[in-house]
This record gives sequence, structure tokens and C-alpha cells, in this order.
Amino acid sequence: MKYKSVFDIIGPIMVGPSSSHTAGAARIGRVARKLLGRQPKRAEITFYGSFAKTYQGHGSDVATVAGILDFDTFDLRLKDSLTIAQNEGMEVILQTSDVRTEHPNTARIRLSDEKETIEIVGVSIGGGKIEVLEINGFSCQLGFDSPTLLVLHEDRFGMIAAVAKVLTQQRINVGLMEVSRHDRGSRALMALETDAVVSEQVMEEIRNIPHIFDVSLLALG
Repeated sequence: MKYKSVFDIIGPIMVGPSSSHTAGAARIGRVARKLLGRQPKRAEITFYGSFAKTYQGHGSDVATVAGILDFDTFDLRLKDSLTIAQNEGMEVILQTSDVRTEHPNTARIRLSDEKETIEIVGVSIGGGKIEVLEINGFSCQLGFDSPTLLVLHEDRFGMIAAVAKVLTQQRINVGLMEVSRHDRGSRALMALETDAVVSEQVMEEIRNIPHIFDVSLLALG
């Protein structure tokens, strides 16, 4: 039996009535923000299941937008996030969907500006914890509780070994790894949860590996 700590049970410090609908929603929003790397010009948020039915009463809308603004779950500005976003020129589109999803607390977030668009699907699983199930069309199952290295690369032989070699040389331990691809031989996304934050120098070394398209590090802490 796996025992949980008291912090897993009571969830994080947060503003709002529900860890699932507020803290979890804010964390999903922050993942999207971190992936884009800056404040977007436009945020399209689609709620499914329980989120869709109760997002206004439980504050999932303001929490998600707060996360996109890079506010933490305990930030007192969370409750004013919609107004702050408007004042900062960020267009927010909130919508719901009747499409059935595997988890009731599901949100799809699409962030964009003049340079880039990113899209994720995340679920709030309770106690402020989340799982991201999709990143730009790549399937995954990531909680982002640890620093997570995301490597976009060509789907070909030797890519995993090449990235692992760099991390091994730097004595960086990997706790979890997932690889997802759209089609054989196309692009693939490698996600590696590490025990320590990967430095920019190490990331640059990985970027220099042939057939690597992009490297980013996501750490919510």
C-alpha cells in the first residue's frame, strides 16, 4: 500500500473553495503559461465535465486565468485574475463542451500570440494535483511535480540514447520518461522528469544534438 503524506491529503495553500476546482485549475493554467514561456495575447479555455457545470461557482475560470498569468495558488490576486488579464490586454475566451472525457475535471487551454500557439489538455485529480494528458497533440501523462525536460525531436533511432548520454555525463538522474509521436518517422516529444533542475548549459548541449527541434524545461516551483 502506498501511503500519502498529510500534504497530499489536505492539498496546497490556496485561494478558493475547492482544491480540485481552484488549485488544480490554477496549476493547469500555469503549465500552459510555462510552456509558452511568456504571457499570451489570447487564451482560449474549454471546460469539460464537472468543470463545465460548476466552473463559475467554484472559481475554476478565475483560477485557470490566474495560472495563465503565472500566479501561484496562494496568490491573493487570483480572485481578480479576469480583470487583471483584461487590463493587461490578454483576450480570454471561456467556453464549455458536452464532449465526454475520461476525467470530470478536464480543461483544454490554447494560448497564442503573434509568434506561437501552444495547446494542452489537463485534468485536476484532487488535492491540487494535476495530470497533463496532451501537449500540442502529443499524448502524455505528466504531473509536473518535478522539473520536467521536454525535448521535441525527429522520430528516429538513437534520439533517446543521445539525450540520456548528456544527462548521464552531467550526473542528472531521471525519475520518469515518456515518449510520444504523431506518426512513425515524424516528430516526437520526449518528456523526462529529473531529480534536479537542468541548467541552461545542459539544455543547450541537448539542443546541439542533430535532429533536435526544441528543448524546454518546465518547473512549477
